[in-house]
Formats: sequence, C-alpha cells, structure tokens
Amino acid sequence: MKPLVVEVANLHKSFGNQQVLQGVNWNIESGKVIGLLGRNGAGKSTLIESLLGLRETDSGHSRLFGQPVTALDDDTRARIGYVPQKSELFEWMTPLQVLDYFKALYPRWNQAKVDGLMQRWGLAGVSASKQISKLSGGEQQRLSIIRALAHDPQLLVLDEPVASLDPAGRRDFLKELIDDVIERGTTVVFSTHILSDLERVALDVAFLQGGKIVLHGELDELLEGRNLSLEDLFLEVTK
Repeated sequence: MKPLVVEVANLHKSFGNQQVLQGVNWNIESGKVIGLLGRNGAGKSTLIESLLGLRETDSGHSRLFGQPVTALDDDTRARIGYVPQKSELFEWMTPLQVLDYFKALYPRWNQAKVDGLMQRWGLAGVSASKQISKLSGGEQQRLSIIRALAHDPQLLVLDEPVASLDPAGRRDFLKELIDDVIERGTTVVFSTHILSDLERVALDVAFLQGGKIVLHGELDELLEGRNLSLEDLFLEVTK
C-alpha cells in the first residue's frame, strides 16, 4: 500500500442549521488522481477547504503528509499547490509582481516552468504588466494555476480549475496536467462539473452526497461494473 497523502476522519461542518459535511472519511494514497464529484451545493468546496485546513470544522480532523492540517510545518506547506474556485490573487499587483512574491516563499520554485506557461498561455508581454484586476476571468484563472504549479507540488488540489476557461484554455490546462503534473507522480484532487474533462485525466472518482463520500474507486472499474457512462453513474449516485 502506498503512503497516505490525505487522511480525513469524521469531518463535520454546518452553516447554521444546514449540515454540509456529515462525518466525511476519506483517505488518498500517494500518486492518485481523483475527480471529486457532487451536485451543486453538495459541499465540494467546503470539503476541499476543510481538508486543506483553510476552513474551521465543527469536529473531525484532516492530515496531509501525516501532519495535522492545523500544524503543518513550512516544508509540508511547500509540498502543496491549491487553486480555489475563485481567484484569490492580489488584484492590485501585476502577474509578474505576484509571481515574484510567491517565488520568495517556495524554495523549489521552477522559474523555467513559469516562463514557459506564461508564454504558452498568453500571459507574457503586455498582460504580464497589467494589474490583475484588469485581466479577464480566464486570464486570472490561468495565473492561479501557474502559481499553483510553479513549485512542482507533490499534492495539487484544484476546485473547479477550468470554470472560467474557454475550450482552448481547458485543453491547454488538461494537457499540462497530463504531460507534466501526473507524469511526475503528483497526487491530484480536483472537483469539476465538466465530466468529459474528468474522464480525460482522472483515474479515480469520489462522489460527495449527503455530506459524505458515498463512493470512491477506480473510474474504469466503476463504469465497467455497472455498464454505465460516467454521466449515468453520476445521476445514479447523486440522485
């Protein structure tokens, strides 16, 4: 058995009277590529933020690389990349300034990768000197992804990473994910509502329903065992 990168145990989270997470248990082994699925409002973003220690939970715990998320050391934090659903960049900065800021925080910063992605994804030149607030939503999301990939993380967590990208941008991102990130054995967890994109990259899927992970397994085995398409499986599990 490969070492566990993510360990979530009995995680509960409520907002007022609404119970969003109801005892989530979820272990993720090193090198797994997992698509997190669930209907809108199922709590995918809450689960992602909770397992990363970005949102306080009511009970339960999460560990990353064996450490409690409430007490991660700097070396462990440097092994994690995260792209939130909504860009959280410093909007008064330019892309070059924000990347320089984060470069100082990560000892394994891969400047060659940053330069290549900035060029290929249309953020070099004039765009690199614009205030981030003046970039389009798709450009901001591309920049968030570049920032998350720049230090070659061992755990990459993506919350609807292509929501603001056009089809060409989605293809570019998925190609980078397949050709580089997954090839390096990175553990990847990502939520998406675009099932066709998920089928291109995910080896495993996990379904969040009723505040719990109700099904988690290898995508091919789940589909073959039920003789269903992913869309049909999604409708069956989340009905």
